[in-house]
Amino acid sequence: MGFTFAYRLILIVATVSVLGVSLANKDWGSPNSNYTGWGWGWGWGSSKSNHTGQGFNNHPLNETQGSKKIIVGGSENWHFGFNYSNWAFNNAPFYFNDTLVFKYDPPSNTTFPHSVYLFPDRWSYLNCDLKRAKMVANTTEGGGDGFEFVLKRWTPYYFACGERNGFHCKVGSMRFMVMPLFRWHY
Repeated sequence: MGFTFAYRLILIVATVSVLGVSLANKDWGSPNSNYTGWGWGWGWGSSKSNHTGQGFNNHPLNETQGSKKIIVGGSENWHFGFNYSNWAFNNAPFYFNDTLVFKYDPPSNTTFPHSVYLFPDRWSYLNCDLKRAKMVANTTEGGGDGFEFVLKRWTPYYFACGERNGFHCKVGSMRFMVMPLFRWHY
C-alpha cells in the first residue's frame, strides 16, 4: 500500500513538473503589450537579457509554432570530442514532433565510425550499457542529409554513440538526453 501511494505521488509530481515547465515557455502577454517574456522588462527571456530579444536559450519568443529539424551538435555535427550534454542543455527546450538530425561521416581510413543508440532508461544511459540499448542508426546512416529521429513520445530520450565498444559513450562526450515538451499554441 505504501509503495503504491509513493509511486502515485511521484507520478503526480513528475507530471505537474513537466506541465509547469511547458507552461513556463508560454508568452502570457497580450499582442498589444510591450511584454518581453517575464512581464517586467528584465531577466531571463526578456529583450534586455542578451540584446537579441531571444532570451538566454536562443529561441525566439512566440515563434515556436511548428515542429523543427534540429541538427545534433549544430555546425559540429555528431563527432568524438564534442560535449553533447552541454549542447542539449543550451539548445533546450525540445518539443514533441521535433526532429533530431544526426550527421556524421561514414567510416573511412581517415574518420572514426559513429552510430546512434537509444537507451531504454537513465541507468543504462549513465552506465553506457549497450546490451540494453537499441541501435537506431548504423555507421553509414549519418551521411548526406543525416539520420532523422522524431521525438514522438512524452518520455526522456537517451542517445549515445555505441562505437568502439561504447568508448565514445563512456568518455562522456558522445551522449545526451532530451525530454520533449508540449507545444502550446495560442
